[in-house]
Amino acid sequence: MQTFRTIKALTQCLKGYRTAGLRVGFVPTMGFLHAGHRALIAESVARCDITVVSIFVNPTQFGPNEDLDRYPRALEADHDLCRTAGVNLIFVPDASEIYPPGFQTYVEPGPVAEPLCGAVRPGHFRGVATVVSKLFAIVQPEVAFFGQKDFQQCAVIRQLVRDLNLNVEIVTVPTVREADGLALSSRNSYLSAADRARARCLSRGLFAAHAAFQAGERDSQRLVDLARAAMTEVNRLQYLELRNAETLEAIPELVERPAVLCVAAYVGTTRLIDNVLLTPPPTALSDHELELVSRAIGRQATVAAEGPQAL
Repeated sequence: MQTFRTIKALTQCLKGYRTAGLRVGFVPTMGFLHAGHRALIAESVARCDITVVSIFVNPTQFGPNEDLDRYPRALEADHDLCRTAGVNLIFVPDASEIYPPGFQTYVEPGPVAEPLCGAVRPGHFRGVATVVSKLFAIVQPEVAFFGQKDFQQCAVIRQLVRDLNLNVEIVTVPTVREADGLALSSRNSYLSAADRARARCLSRGLFAAHAAFQAGERDSQRLVDLARAAMTEVNRLQYLELRNAETLEAIPELVERPAVLCVAAYVGTTRLIDNVLLTPPPTALSDHELELVSRAIGRQATVAAEGPQAL
């Protein structure tokens, strides 16, 4: 495993892998790695020939009075996890390497970045979109891996890739949870023992809504209310919203398409986020629709058996 601190050295190394036709997977992180990051790395190792992990606490995605200065860091432990997980290259740049003197260009995301975290953390996704664009340009991966826990971030990055015609596949890996359901997060390290116990109510609420959805509940307000009823132990519920899983538009009435129930809350002084996907089962075809499909299949079989007809 090799570690790089400069763009020039990393790109020079990657050039050799590309010349050899090797498939590069990329896992961008802010460090303080845990089992959730290990799951992302495992997906990359399984799908790609070379796995690159970046460790960079991106200052442009933090707002005033947020936790940039105290964000947890453990570079030696991060290296150990990467080494045992099968990472080939680690990129650990300084802020001045990514944002050198005179840096002026930022990527402004669209409407998908406006609700949820975008509404309460102004400028956050501008910073995310900018640093991810830069990292994609530096690493030039075939595939990049992100966690479902940061659902809106994944949506912003998928939109970014589509809009800018970036040649990278985005893979979203399911959220990794503790045995009691709490979503793994580097910020969990901020929690006291008492706050850690209370934080479990977030996943309990999400799972309660998911269970009701699986049982047939489709009313969006009832699903949100059911989740909220289980989240009374948090200090402040910043948002709890049901959104279209593709566009992140609000779902005012019935859930008829894949949806995501997202929450952000303060437990003690720690802000935590989580979500759960609600996916309606495929709608069964009516007898009339089944008959039409059967006829179409029959016609295709007849044409295949008879072969092309002479004109």
